[in-house]
Amino acid sequence: MSMEQIEVKILDRTVKLQVPSSEKPRLMNAVQIVDQKMRSIRDAGMAHGTERIAVHAALQITYEFLGQPVDSGAATIEQVQTLVAKLNNDLDEEIRRHDGVR
Repeated sequence: MSMEQIEVKILDRTVKLQVPSSEKPRLMNAVQIVDQKMRSIRDAGMAHGTERIAVHAALQITYEFLGQPVDSGAATIEQVQTLVAKLNNDLDEEIRRHDGVR
């Protein structure tokens, strides 16, 4: 499976990600959802600071996801938790990298 490194913008921050080429459209859809959710949280004043906004977005997206009907192809709670933890780690890394550049 060939991996592709891409750069995406989430809440005006550039994030580098690796994704299998066949999964790129799905990842880009996820990036759009996360970006929109984070912007709506920021714009509504529900949280301040990128990390808090990211946590609120992760919780809201996960809550919405878990409210969906379960089918045989759905991710398990453990898979979602693992994905959310990885996304949080990736976001933390990117925030630290950007804070170090300034």
